[in-house]
Amino acid sequence: MEQDTVFEKVILVGCQTTEDEDLRFQYSMEELESLTETAKGKVLMQIVQKRPKIHPATYIGKGKVEELQALVDELEPDLIIFNDELSPSQNRNLSSGLKARIIDRTQLILDIFAQRARSKEGKLQVELAQLQYLLPRLSGQGIEMSRLGAGIGTRGPGETKLESDRRHIRKKIDDIKSQLSVIVQHRDRYRERRKKNKAFQIALVGYTNAGKSTLFNRLTEADSFEENRLFATLDPMTRKTILPSGFTALLTDTVGFIQDLPTTLIAAFRSTLEEVGEADLLLHVVDMSNEDYFSHEQTVNKLLEDLDVHQIPQITVYNKRDIAHQDFVPNARNETAFISAFSEEDRKNLLIKMEQSIIGLMEPYHVMVPSDEGKLLVQLKNDTILRELRFDEEKQHYECKGFSLTDHQITGQLKRFSK
Repeated sequence: MEQDTVFEKVILVGCQTTEDEDLRFQYSMEELESLTETAKGKVLMQIVQKRPKIHPATYIGKGKVEELQALVDELEPDLIIFNDELSPSQNRNLSSGLKARIIDRTQLILDIFAQRARSKEGKLQVELAQLQYLLPRLSGQGIEMSRLGAGIGTRGPGETKLESDRRHIRKKIDDIKSQLSVIVQHRDRYRERRKKNKAFQIALVGYTNAGKSTLFNRLTEADSFEENRLFATLDPMTRKTILPSGFTALLTDTVGFIQDLPTTLIAAFRSTLEEVGEADLLLHVVDMSNEDYFSHEQTVNKLLEDLDVHQIPQITVYNKRDIAHQDFVPNARNETAFISAFSEEDRKNLLIKMEQSIIGLMEPYHVMVPSDEGKLLVQLKNDTILRELRFDEEKQHYECKGFSLTDHQITGQLKRFSK
């Protein structure tokens, strides 16, 4: 019984237009239910309607609104969640006819993001997205406000209040943007420093809840938040990972992608996705236990194209192989790996595969390094993929063979010792 007091009771409403495929719409509603559960809601039931197009005034048709009202009277939900972004007028019309609080898919995702944000930047970005969503909807806060306009009999405190609210929100948006620009400058400087040191960068991308953070934690011994729920990670986190040869790379965990991600959120979390653009290699994690894995993979690939980063070398990592869906068939055109993030053996094999991909982006070297060049030998172990190291006692030097990044400073240094 205690759980019922914690979870809000929810009715979900979806409208399937003729453009929506049955399966895609069904998955979209299932995802809305998962999002609701993530936000601590308990779904009482779903109402769906098929229409040629969404009703401009009430999202669903008049008859469905009446049916929904009867259900609200019967079930007494705390909340009704609509599967699309409602326009200000749709929200206003539905609110006047239904005796329950109404939110849409965008507000639901924003709520989850607000729960998840941990860093100062993450919190600011969520607040910015919420205010940008709220601003055009301010005029819809009640009939009495919409009646106020210019002219006799209409001037009064209501209009002033509405205008001051708008002004306050616009000022707040400007304040947040200036705070964020300072944070972005800091990150740009940090990124430039990483570029200067030519650290090899790998980014984990994938649909939300694919298992990126679980894999990230085990490849880096970090403490990124991991849990079996949507949007567990919100803030980008970067840690060192060491490949089998000893080569050190930087691995970044990113926010999970989702289909129909609201545009305000894509803009707000652009910074997280910027890390993807800086990567030298992408690990695209796909949950092979999810029956909708194919469309999840397509959604991520489409977003990577939109971000213009699809040309970056990529390994598709099919995760959760121990509980793979019975109909699973891999469809990646690039390098693939099949793993369970919890299996040490699988992770070792993935690291080997990552190293092979990185070698493909390097040039080979064969050098004789004097024994007194200790610092250079340490660099070879960390900054290159060292395949062979042999000490020649007679000549008192090390024969080294391996691979290094073309534009890394160490590659220039090695030319002095080339055989």
